[in-house]
Amino acid sequence: MTTSTEHARLLRLATRASVAVACILISAKAIAWWLSGSVSMLAGLTDSALDGVTSLLNLLAVHYALRPADEDHRYGHGKAESLAGMAQALFIGGSAVLIALQAFERLKHPEPVGAPWLSIGVIVFSLALTLVLLMLQHRVIKATGSNAVRADSLHYRSDMLLNGSILVALVLAGFGWHQVDPWFGLGIAAYILWSAIHIARESFAVLMDEELPPDVSQHMLELACSVPGVLGAHDLRTRISGNQWFVQLHLELPGELTLSVAHGISDQAAEAIHSAYPRAEVLVHADPQEVVKAARAQ
Repeated sequence: MTTSTEHARLLRLATRASVAVACILISAKAIAWWLSGSVSMLAGLTDSALDGVTSLLNLLAVHYALRPADEDHRYGHGKAESLAGMAQALFIGGSAVLIALQAFERLKHPEPVGAPWLSIGVIVFSLALTLVLLMLQHRVIKATGSNAVRADSLHYRSDMLLNGSILVALVLAGFGWHQVDPWFGLGIAAYILWSAIHIARESFAVLMDEELPPDVSQHMLELACSVPGVLGAHDLRTRISGNQWFVQLHLELPGELTLSVAHGISDQAAEAIHSAYPRAEVLVHADPQEVVKAARAQ
């Protein structure tokens, strides 16, 4: 588990690297598209331009999400990451529509692809640079669990496939198969749209306080019940905000325990869950077992 300082450093490093890579690829693909007129290259340029916008949004969102909790935001500002993910999904979906429209136009009015080998060189460079960025993002996601970086990484993984498809289309165009280019553009547009839907679903789940996976919740209950003195646990509730998990549950304890002893057992249960899931902030409420039994009997 990273410290808060290291966590912030890694997030800032990943988001700044993403913006830098997007800017470099926009410049390279703009030159290649201007010289080639390729619809597939236009798809890559449009995607990289939107990468730049969404990466900048991520940079701003992460900066805001790293702010500590305050009186107006007691659970912190972590959901700014998911808002950035939703914005990414909208931009990515829009790019898919624009690419599809351009591809349909090229199918109706075919044109040869110019300077295909220059474009091929740009795409190979894009693949290499994107791969380096993905390696960095994987390290950051593993260390921080950031939703914003995960959404950005998903987008750049789709870019790898997109650029690979563009490379195939350009190679075929170089050998005279010009009609393949708009068809690849349509396929790329469909894949980008699918990626946008996937990102939107993940971000929406966080914004709507979707529960953690059932196996994780069950394990948390088992950890709480494993603490000596705990007779049972119920009403486990979970939610995600940025890098933090918020967990609430009720413990069933013997009614004759003193308040100090019950408090100590509750702290042990919270620590058991936190030790297994360092991202979890755990709030425990102690219930006398007799009260729980009476409530269930009604």
